Amino acid sequence: MAKHDEGDYSEADLRVKGQKDHAAGPTAVAVSMKRAIDHMGIKRTAQTLLKLNQAEGFDCMSCAWPDPDVGHRHAAEFCENGAKAVAEEATRDRATPEFFAEHSIAELDTRSEYWLGQQGRITHPMVKRPGATHYEPIEWDEAFELIAAELRSLASPDEATFYTSGRTSNEAAFAYQLFVRAFGTNNLPDCSNMCHESTSIALQESIGIGKASVTLDDVHTASVIVIAGQNPGTNHPRMLSALEIAKENGAKIISINPLREAGLVRFKNPQKPSGVIGHGTALSDLHLPVKVNGDLALFQAIGSLLVEWDALDHEFIDTYSTGFDQWREHVSAVDWDHVIEVTGLSRELITEAAQMLRGSTRTVYCWAMGLTQHRNGVATIKEVVNLALAQGNIGREGAGLLPVRGHSNVQGDRTMGIWERPPAHFLDALQKEFGFDPPREHGLDVVDSLRAMRDGKVQFFMALGGNFVQAVSDTDTAVAAMRKLRLTVQVSTKVNRSHLVCGETALILPTKGRTEKDVQASGDQWISVEDSTCSVHASRGPLEPASPQLKSEVDIVTRIAEATLGDQYDLQWKAMRDDYRVIRRHISRVVPGCEDYEVNVRRPGGMIMPHPPRDSRTFDTKSGLAEFVASPIEVVHVPEGHVLLQTMRSHDQYNTTIYGLSDRYRGIEGGRKVIFLHPDDITAFGLQDGQLVDITTRWLEDDVVRRVHGFRVVSYDTPRGSAAAYYPETNPLVPLDSTAIGSNTPTSKSVVVSLTPSAGEHTGGSDAAADSDAATQDATGADWSHKKQPQPEHLS
Repeated sequence: MAKHDEGDYSEADLRVKGQKDHAAGPTAVAVSMKRAIDHMGIKRTAQTLLKLNQAEGFDCMSCAWPDPDVGHRHAAEFCENGAKAVAEEATRDRATPEFFAEHSIAELDTRSEYWLGQQGRITHPMVKRPGATHYEPIEWDEAFELIAAELRSLASPDEATFYTSGRTSNEAAFAYQLFVRAFGTNNLPDCSNMCHESTSIALQESIGIGKASVTLDDVHTASVIVIAGQNPGTNHPRMLSALEIAKENGAKIISINPLREAGLVRFKNPQKPSGVIGHGTALSDLHLPVKVNGDLALFQAIGSLLVEWDALDHEFIDTYSTGFDQWREHVSAVDWDHVIEVTGLSRELITEAAQMLRGSTRTVYCWAMGLTQHRNGVATIKEVVNLALAQGNIGREGAGLLPVRGHSNVQGDRTMGIWERPPAHFLDALQKEFGFDPPREHGLDVVDSLRAMRDGKVQFFMALGGNFVQAVSDTDTAVAAMRKLRLTVQVSTKVNRSHLVCGETALILPTKGRTEKDVQASGDQWISVEDSTCSVHASRGPLEPASPQLKSEVDIVTRIAEATLGDQYDLQWKAMRDDYRVIRRHISRVVPGCEDYEVNVRRPGGMIMPHPPRDSRTFDTKSGLAEFVASPIEVVHVPEGHVLLQTMRSHDQYNTTIYGLSDRYRGIEGGRKVIFLHPDDITAFGLQDGQLVDITTRWLEDDVVRRVHGFRVVSYDTPRGSAAAYYPETNPLVPLDSTAIGSNTPTSKSVVVSLTPSAGEHTGGSDAAADSDAATQDATGADWSHKKQPQPEHLS
């Protein structure tokens, strides 16, 4: 049974302790084991964790960090947050039909995301019928027919949108996009739209492929590793082991981030004596505490120094690139006073970083959301690429570009065709393989889907995993939009907010997880996933499903397709469901680089997808060469009395899943509603450390004031003018129309906010209301240069 008798947590229990100077160590082991055993018990803990990230086991459902070669994996090849993710999925707690009968939707919606997640695995398909206050059980066949009837009743296929979470397997993703395109739309938004879309667009335009150009061995053998806008200690903890190996091989590490995160200061590897009783390994040789949104200026300043010193690979530039002269002229004219102002860094510190790059012949550049979720996110990634091209660090051992994906198979989903802007060659391959002409017009991404829901242009929403309402920006707009829909469908493992903020009719379809066995008509099945370095490998769960009622994602998708399309186009849905090898044979003929997919992926360790820039210094760009791009230094103007807020994860969460209430590396225990500020900003604003404040932003394009209440001020080591707070609690502050130029990614790392003392003890919530006198007083004087951008052109 679910633990629904336990009360929710109170922010009054929040405690602030000191920041840590290292990550992992014995504490990480203790926390991992306690969470695992509490949720799963000793037997299930052994059954799962010893199979996690093993060649004949299952792939972690957390981050997309690559696995070591088969012969070099530890018996415990997982991190603390991987263990937490497994414990969340393989928990013994259950959210049964009795749970949903006991709790109304309105009551559940008053609970925190943490409490909802603790209620356990959903055991039966559930439906909320029009006007109902509770979910009730529904038979699978009725659920499928309900979906099919709604889809067939739409005036156009484009009135439906089909979201995908990065947890989805390659097989399920391929079947899903096939169904959606056979239905007649390219409305296939996914979680990448909210995170690394800026990366995908920038890399596609600069080097011809939107993926990493390195392998794990390149990280191990690099001479310099730049880690920008990324916190591996919390978001990709197994990366610390790779960095430790690189350090042992002589690498230098430059960390670029507003916060000095413990995981980049020192790593105490719990699998080594030095990590248990010793000091561990110091990681960052140089830390650049850049102001929020100062990265573009920083990279251009470094580029100007490399040009000045002629620390360039002219052979690579002349042979493989175009646009260098324009870029060189642009960065040579950089305004250093402006750079120092917007980065908050001294010229001496920037020069020290450039000197480290000057002396390196093998540099790997790593980044994550700290670079992508800004208005100038695409330009910033292109500037990283410029630095790599200038020194020939593409297609060279121990060098390259490494966008670190934060969700296990988000990259694989895109490879399999989950994209609202599919390239023509992919659609041509679908047509050849299946005999129908898929829609050619570009579909809706996440932000555009939400706009369409808000405006009544979309009536149906389906999510293959994820927690859309909590993940997307502008929470109040998302809530209102979702509640206008006729039917919402959530394919899920556990209860989340998107089940409670739903359409007139709503379905919860419970699915099997990565930890569970998948047996179909032809016998045991396995699925495949792709990591951040283009490695594709097999995954097979060891546990019996949490309920006999659960279906796999492939099973659910193919049955919806059958109910909706019937025998249209003679697509063999049952054959795909009965034997996933059928899907993989289709993949081998449709997806570039996946020839002999069944054999190659099933090998221990899997296969590496082709990557022309890495493999042969071939660039599939408009020019046929790697492209330098000169971008103006544009930053968000922050008015007096305001700060620039970045949203981020706690150490005890994974995306919108809240594992617990301990962000121990940052010293936060027992709560989540905090805002980290420089002590001088606290004083300048007339506030006190520990005081409760309301956080307000105003987006002049819609003249709406957005506000969240009751956040505790925490004095922290962050640049002046830069603040940080956890999402999804601060997602209500990110306007829907505030997106990155070119990628339409929400600008969750660039929110201009003001702070006012809380009038009273607020227990939570947000408000977004039309401008009022009080709200105007909070926000007037803000000379907002960060304004609504025109819709990005659809890029092929």
